[in-house]
Amino acid sequence: MGTHDEDDVARRRFDVADAAPLLLDASGVVRGWTRDAERLLGYAADEAVGTGLAGLLTLADAGRVPDVLERCRRDGGWAGLLSARRGDGRPIPVMARITSADEPGGPTRWLVLLNERGDAPGWSMSRPVLEKMVSGSPIGIAIVDTDLRFVWSNAALARFGGGPPERRLGLRLADVQPGLDSEAIEAQMRRVLRSGEPVVGYEHLGHLRASPHRETAHMMSFTRLDDDHGCPMGVYYTVVDMTERHRARQRLALLDRAGRRIGRSLDIGRTAQELADVAVPGFADMVTVDLLDPVLRGAEPAPGRAQDGPSGSITLRRAGRRTAGADETDDDTDTPTVASRADSPPAQDKPKNAPTQHKTSHQTATADETEGDAGAPAVVYRADSAPARCLVTGRPWRAERLTEEWGPAAPAGAEPPSALVVPVRARGTTLGVTTFLRRHRREPFDEDDLALAEDLVSRAAVCVDNARRYTRERDAALVLQRNLLPRRLPQQEAVEVAACYRPADELTGLGGDWYDLIPLSGARVALVVGEVPGHGIDAAAAMGRVRTAVRTLAALDLPPEEILAHLDDLVARMDHEEDVAAAAEAEPRADGTQAVGSACVYVVYDPVDGRCTMAAAGHPAPAVVLPDGSVTFVELPQGPPLGAGGPPFESAEMTLPEGSTLALHTDGLLAQGEDWALDTDRERLRLALERPSDSLDLCCRAVIDALVPARPHDDVALLMARTHRLPADRVADWELPADPAAVAEARKTASRRLAEWGLAELSFTTELVVSELVTNAIRYATGPIRLRLIRGRTLVCEVFDGGATAPHLRHPRATDEGGRGLLLVSQVTQRWGTRFLPEGKIIWAEQSLTDPGV
Repeated sequence: MGTHDEDDVARRRFDVADAAPLLLDASGVVRGWTRDAERLLGYAADEAVGTGLAGLLTLADAGRVPDVLERCRRDGGWAGLLSARRGDGRPIPVMARITSADEPGGPTRWLVLLNERGDAPGWSMSRPVLEKMVSGSPIGIAIVDTDLRFVWSNAALARFGGGPPERRLGLRLADVQPGLDSEAIEAQMRRVLRSGEPVVGYEHLGHLRASPHRETAHMMSFTRLDDDHGCPMGVYYTVVDMTERHRARQRLALLDRAGRRIGRSLDIGRTAQELADVAVPGFADMVTVDLLDPVLRGAEPAPGRAQDGPSGSITLRRAGRRTAGADETDDDTDTPTVASRADSPPAQDKPKNAPTQHKTSHQTATADETEGDAGAPAVVYRADSAPARCLVTGRPWRAERLTEEWGPAAPAGAEPPSALVVPVRARGTTLGVTTFLRRHRREPFDEDDLALAEDLVSRAAVCVDNARRYTRERDAALVLQRNLLPRRLPQQEAVEVAACYRPADELTGLGGDWYDLIPLSGARVALVVGEVPGHGIDAAAAMGRVRTAVRTLAALDLPPEEILAHLDDLVARMDHEEDVAAAAEAEPRADGTQAVGSACVYVVYDPVDGRCTMAAAGHPAPAVVLPDGSVTFVELPQGPPLGAGGPPFESAEMTLPEGSTLALHTDGLLAQGEDWALDTDRERLRLALERPSDSLDLCCRAVIDALVPARPHDDVALLMARTHRLPADRVADWELPADPAAVAEARKTASRRLAEWGLAELSFTTELVVSELVTNAIRYATGPIRLRLIRGRTLVCEVFDGGATAPHLRHPRATDEGGRGLLLVSQVTQRWGTRFLPEGKIIWAEQSLTDPGV
């Protein structure tokens, strides 16, 4: 057969329009050549015929020809990519398809079809091949017309529900899949029909007819189909099930949201509520978090697994709850409780008048509403209930659908909810249980959901346990604080006082600063403000020791500079003892436990004459607000910090007009941050003190708010005292001669003054005190003798003499003739003591005016 005859055979047997055919014999030699082959490869027929196929290929592919021919003989054909060599020597990539061209009784022939690979997307596909590809594709494929009615679909689409392809013909998507948002999908189709632009990667969530309880996710792509004239004839779209990928993304998003939202505070109830809020509605329709009562109180729960109560039940506290689309007080009749209750309302119900523990899904819970304390409602679980079993075993529990054994029946015609119960465990201890419920309209919980719930609860459990530990430490710190700082300053008439305290450690509320007011003899008061280095509970403990020492030393009635001198020695001795103890135990000392470097200012005010004496140890001097509103700062000699050693302490003395206000403060009031200047901050303090205020309390708060940020750099204590004077008619004093006969006259004079004051009922006791104190002064002391009575909140009797020795209380034997004077005084008065002055001493005694029997 000639070349043209072979070409005609090829045309008859293969209807190709864009392929260049050529004919080979059994050994791979060209026996037929066509004009298309000549156009593609650039060889004339006389050049190509008789040439082996290898001679038309590049050197790299020429060696493949024997293997290709062998596969043709074995498989009946071959298809693949080759690199041909044009007549001008240039290589050209081609797609080759070799099929048998044998005629009955004729020799073996092979038909080769070549397509230039330059702009071609790949092999040229016939309709049967294309139909086989789309029909057998695992991806759902469909074609709808311009009315969006199905005209074709493959078998893979039937897996999504809606019936086989023939049942879809002529139907709309809403008819086939009523559980999907067909309007949104068809809106994408219309958009493609209008614009001609394809839509790729459109994600859609919905419920398929094949699995109505399971939310599925699909990725869809839409392409417009045009006829030969370019007019739209329909939309071709594909559907890929990406549910597992979507659920994995949801799980990761839930865990990410839990990491960001759970444990944002150290409040136990809020943390439990955050767990419930995170899980609803994405993971569950209702979540309850029930904790053991000791956990909410910050106490240490029993180690290991939770144990049953004595009555065969376990009592928990509802710390958090969230229900999707319903307020907590609403009853969800299709969401029964997992617990079997004994003599108590259903687990999801709150008792009347119980505080609200959550908001609806459209609201945000506040700290008060989620606070898990004693106000949280009790939930009693029977020993055979799922939560009780989880508490005891420490293992989770899952039910695809609840049965009567675990809760009330579901509504008629509805499936029971699915449930998960996961113990809240942290550091090997069970703190409570978390219950997850899904309504019957959703897919039941599976093993993947259980693993996710365990991960979620375990993260929350650590936060709950951290909050519990913090609650325990904070409660201990608050107890310590209440015992270190005065709950209420004592009543007296010398000054009107107000105090404010703001710690730098906002978590514990503790610091090393303190203030105090100590009543002294003679109606005087001591005002004290101080600070120890450091912050937090260690600094507070050190502060407590120093403050106790100050109160003890104040009872000695020493001048301020001597008080600080004794305190300086005491702090140095305490520091040495701490060093010795730490060395003996071979453990380093905690930084916050040392009191060396503490600062203190000690002020004594006398309301009789308005004298004010003060001394400071490394502490800012007080400010004075005079009655006219002007502010000055006391020129006070600065002594070294306590325990640091240095020059002796010095005092300053002044007389304050009545109505003056002393402002004693720690350095934190002025030194906020590293860049601060004393003069600048004193000016800020001056301006704050000059502002008028309705009361001393309001003034104290206003100064703190004006100078101290919400989170101060250092602890701050401010004590403000407005001075008062005792009226002259409430103080009486007399000079007495050193004559025993003056004792009787002193008794009579004191009795007359008591009668004038309306205190005649105290005459007998006062005459006894005057008699004993004046007699001792005449008998044992030298120099002038003075008697003074002060009527304040107590009746004070003072006797001054020039002696330098202090009297001592004796316990005489029955046969002793004397020595009972001070013993009688101590028995009939509230308190008594000795106060030394540069020129002598004062022996004083106080009687209560509110209870004359004391």
